[in-house]
Amino acid sequence: MGASPPAPPSALPSPAKIAAALGKRVLGQVDAVREVSVALAKKLAGLRVGNILLVGSSGSGKTTLMRAVEDLLASDPALALRSTVVRIHANVIGEEAQQGTASERVMHRLLERARDQLGAAAPVARVVAQASHGLVFIDEVDKLRSRVGDQVQVSGIRAQEALLTLIENEAVPLRLPDWAGGATVQVDSSRLLFVCAGAFEGLYESVFGRVIQGQGEQSLKTTTVSATGRIHEEVRFALRDWLRSEDLFAYGMTPQFLSRFDAVVVLEPLGEAELYKIFVGSADSALRQSHAYFASQGIKLEISESAVRRIAAEAARQPRLGARALKEVFRRVIRPYEFDPEHAPGLAEGRLRIDVADVERGLARGRDDSATSSGGWG
Repeated sequence: MGASPPAPPSALPSPAKIAAALGKRVLGQVDAVREVSVALAKKLAGLRVGNILLVGSSGSGKTTLMRAVEDLLASDPALALRSTVVRIHANVIGEEAQQGTASERVMHRLLERARDQLGAAAPVARVVAQASHGLVFIDEVDKLRSRVGDQVQVSGIRAQEALLTLIENEAVPLRLPDWAGGATVQVDSSRLLFVCAGAFEGLYESVFGRVIQGQGEQSLKTTTVSATGRIHEEVRFALRDWLRSEDLFAYGMTPQFLSRFDAVVVLEPLGEAELYKIFVGSADSALRQSHAYFASQGIKLEISESAVRRIAAEAARQPRLGARALKEVFRRVIRPYEFDPEHAPGLAEGRLRIDVADVERGLARGRDDSATSSGGWG
């Protein structure tokens, strides 16, 4: 029902500018940021865009990337009106698919968001047109798999089929919500952009097993030389180098569903450098939250550079957890201080100093079940 009015080229951000903005929030995922940036630039220009599937372990930045795009558009009213953004958890899609209303639920969310953008007095036709240019983020799409092992998941099949009605770039019948009159109208879904993301737990092991079975582990071994001159072999395996469509089919994503994605992007495990930047620079990092907590207690928290880097290094040893590993590692170190700050070692004149030795003690204490049960210094 109509297209967004074309904007002058100079008024639209280039993919490079979009990537620069997103890169401030999403660290270490250059390929994913670039893919989304190009798609977003095309969409803002009113062009049709291929859908994107993001594959990455928990904490790798998938949801952060989605939120960064949403915030970027919201920060500029002119850009916001060129795309209506909604984020939906796959579990919601699965539940609605059981009742045959999954695609309707997605469109109703878009309509509600479009009405918020345009105002309650906006004509229904304009609201529908705005919604038809939506950007739909679906998180944990791997939960919609059609099978788990040898067990067929009917709910997953239904959910994927329901989304296909919107992803297939066709005019689809839609019953409008009551506030929009309740009539059934035809909606052009060809301008919708879907960005779906999932951790796909077990996919890494499955692909690794396939590669080992076919080529042997020796093919993945690389000889490296350490700083001390020591030579050793290590197995290097990156999912992005070996992932095939057949692996996703076997996981439970139907060929019909997967074929609607122009790009499948694998997010890399975060390294120590990226984790360090997230720990010290992220607006919602556990470190900043802890600073705020101690400030509320009248205490200034000071953590040495070496301590921060030790925390990042320990988190990097858990690559499958990504940024979430930072919270777990830091929790093991900081929780006793938070539990009993008045008697914390290192507290003097309202300042609490934590150095790398304190981090090492905290990590050792965290590995001791008897110590973690107390929570304090006792």
